[in-house]
Parts: sequence; C-alpha cells; structure tokens
Amino acid sequence: MTYLKNISYILSHVFFVAFIYLFMIHRYSKIKTIAICFISCSVMNLLDLLKLNLYPESRLVYFFTTILQIAIAQFTGLFISKRRDSRVLFISLSASNYVIVGSITASILYIYTNNVHLALAGNLLMHLVILQILYRKIGNIFQKFCERDLGKSWWELCLIPVFFYCSFSCLAFFPYTLYNFPENILVSIFLMITMLVSYVVAMRYLDSEAKQVEEYWRNVMFESYIKGLESQNYLVEQSEQNLKILRHDMRHYSMAINSLLEQEEYEEIKNMTKHIKEVVDENKVNRYSKNLVVNTIFVQITEQARTFEITLHMDVQIPKLLPVNEYEFAMVLANLLENAVFSTKDLAPADKYINAKVFCTAKDLLIDIENKYTGKIHFDSVTGLPKSKRGKGHGLGMQSVEAFSDKLGGNIECYCENGQFRIILYVKF
Repeated sequence: MTYLKNISYILSHVFFVAFIYLFMIHRYSKIKTIAICFISCSVMNLLDLLKLNLYPESRLVYFFTTILQIAIAQFTGLFISKRRDSRVLFISLSASNYVIVGSITASILYIYTNNVHLALAGNLLMHLVILQILYRKIGNIFQKFCERDLGKSWWELCLIPVFFYCSFSCLAFFPYTLYNFPENILVSIFLMITMLVSYVVAMRYLDSEAKQVEEYWRNVMFESYIKGLESQNYLVEQSEQNLKILRHDMRHYSMAINSLLEQEEYEEIKNMTKHIKEVVDENKVNRYSKNLVVNTIFVQITEQARTFEITLHMDVQIPKLLPVNEYEFAMVLANLLENAVFSTKDLAPADKYINAKVFCTAKDLLIDIENKYTGKIHFDSVTGLPKSKRGKGHGLGMQSVEAFSDKLGGNIECYCENGQFRIILYVKF
C-alpha cells in the first residue's frame, strides 16, 4: 500500500509540472524552466517521503505537508510563467485537479483488483490520456488565455478549481480515504467527469469571448482604415480644386511678374513667387508610406492632430510590402499616436507637439514616439506599460501594442522625465 501511494504521488507531481510547463508561456529559457520544474518536483517528492514513510500515522504531519506541497506547486506555476496574475493561478490550480484524477483512478483500481502494478498502470495511462486530450482540445485556448488581456480580473474563476480540489480531497484522501469508504467511489467518478466537462465548456466560453474582443479590434482597425481613406480622398479633392484655381490664376500672375520685371521690382517678384510656392505646398497631399493601409492611418492621425492644433513631426520610412501583418502594424501605430494626441491636446500651445519616428526594414522595426504630458502616469506593475486614466473600457489599445510586440519577440520601453513621455518599440526579425 505504501509503495502504491509513493509511486502514485510521484506520478502526480511529475505530471503536474508537465502540465504547467506545456500550458504556460514561460518567463525563462527552456533549460532554466525545466530546471525549476525539476527542483519543485523533487522537493514535493521529499515531502511525500516525510508524510508517507517517516510519519505515516500522523494526520497533523499529513495535513501541513500537503498544504506546503500545494503552496510549492502553485508558486512554481506563478514563478515560471511570463505573466503572474489570476489567469496563471487558475491554470496551476486546474493542473492540481487534473493530476488528482490519476491518483483517484489508482485507488479505485487497487480497491477492485488488489493489484498494485495494474493500479499504477491505470494511473499512468489516465495521466497520459488526460494530458493528451486537454493539450489537443484546449491547449491553444490556454495559450490565448495567457496572452490576451481582456481587461478583467479572473480571481473569481480560480474558485472553480479550488472547490473541485476540496471536494476531491474530502471524498478520496482526507480525513478518510477511498480505502476506508469505498462507497464514495461512484460519487468521485461522476465528480471527475463533471470537472472535465466543466473545464472544456468554461475554456471554450473564454475562447469565444477572446475572439469577440479580437473581432472588435479588427472592426476598429477597418473603421480607422475607412476614415483614413475618406480623409485622404477629401484632401485630394480639395487639393485638385485649389490647384485648378491656381492654374486659372497663373495667367494673371504671369502678367503681373512680366510687368514687375519691366519695372525692376525684383523684391515684389520674390514675394509673389513665394506666395505661389506656399499655395502649392498647402495643397500638396502628403504621402507618408507606399503602403496604403499604413498611409491612411497616418493621414487620419494627422487630421486629428490638426484638429487639436498639435504639431506632428514625423520621420517615416516604411516600405510598400511589410515583413509583418499590415493591419496589426497599422493598429499599433494608430493606438500609440492616438495616445500621444490624447495626452497633448489640452496642453499649452508651446507644448502641443509630437515627435514620431517609424522605421521598418526587412531586418528590424522601430517605433519611437515622444510628447509632452501633465499629471501622473500610472504604470502596470506586470507589463511596465502605462495604464489608461480614462477608466473602465479603456487601455485595451496598449494591451494590443503589447500583444503585437510579444508575438514578434520585440521589446517595449517607456521613459518619463521632465514632463516628457517617450515610448520605444523595437523588433529584430
């Protein structure tokens, strides 16, 4: 019996760390993450030695050792994960529930067959089957669940695995085991089935909600794109009309210049030609990029900045064909530039300016935006990025920028000094 428990618990710890390793986005390198998981698994196995072999009759030792193992297991999940929040805790707690199913399976098989090896084989098989099914069915959902920030806290969701774990523990392990009360076996089986179905349904619901958010941002992108095209079309029409007027007036300008030449009024001729140049420059349609999608975003933001009398200095070098998804890239530019416009629109006229540098080549991408600001900027403790001060429902734009950077393995840095805010996004392809 002791041999069965020892091996069963070892399998549970091994599959627990395997679960969190496969389902989480890692903070550290592959080798370092495996090393952390190995150390955690070894410590939990040593604690099993204490409660199962050295003090097998002490319920107090069993209770406190189990609590310590739970703490180590959950801390390991949070420690190796790139994000350390309620979503990661939910995945770690869920892993504890999945591996406890294998231990219960081993107990049930041993009760009915009295065969240790068959019980352990069933335990191992159950762990493998559950891990394979979950990884194929909802593995991608868990990854998206960690990558996307839907602007909500998921602490309430953590109650689901907590209550399942408490129910399993009370039914099968503590204070009495299934060996003492085999009549609890049927309830345990139905509870395991209920848990597995509940998780699949819950995660598919979360995936559906994540897709709705992605669809929302896609619609925002296309709305910005359409508005940009409308602005660009309006500017072209206005320019064409003004240039027609200029062409009509050129005959009069020509006559005036000839008359001034005869009178040797060279200074007045310079003033007139300067005026003609100003009219031409005013009606020049700026083309920031050969890429139509990106250019429309720049046109729209330029119009928005002009509305608030903000001076927008842009140094842009973007090719027609981008090495990234052009819509995602355009959305990132729109979010960052709109944030800059929002931060500067209420400042004094001398401070209403934005400096933007955007360079994109086949090798790397650089977005560098600088502007003045007032008040205090609040930064997220996890991401290090600024948080929106506009309340609930805002701030998703910066999360979209972060997701874009993470997807490409980029780096985002923010600086605040002497009322000057600067954000730099750099990606090396």
